[in-house]
Amino acid sequence: MAVAAFVLGLLGLLVMNVILGPIAIVLSSLSLLYGTKRRGRALLGLGLGVADLAVLAVLAMADHTVSWGLNG
Repeated sequence: MAVAAFVLGLLGLLVMNVILGPIAIVLSSLSLLYGTKRRGRALLGLGLGVADLAVLAVLAMADHTVSWGLNG
C-alpha cells in the first residue's frame, strides 16, 4: 500500500489530482496504521497526496475552476 500511495501521489501531481490525491492519503495512512516496513514511501505518499490537494487549491483559486489543461 505504501508504494501504491507513493505512485498515485506522484501521478496526482500531473493528472487527476482531485481523485488521486485523497486516494494516496488514505492508502498511506492505512499503511502507516498497519505498520509497513516501507515507512519512508508511505510518508512520501502522504506528502505527495497533500501536495496534490494543495496544487488543486492553487489552481482552483487561480482560474476559479477545478479542471485545468496544458493547452491554455
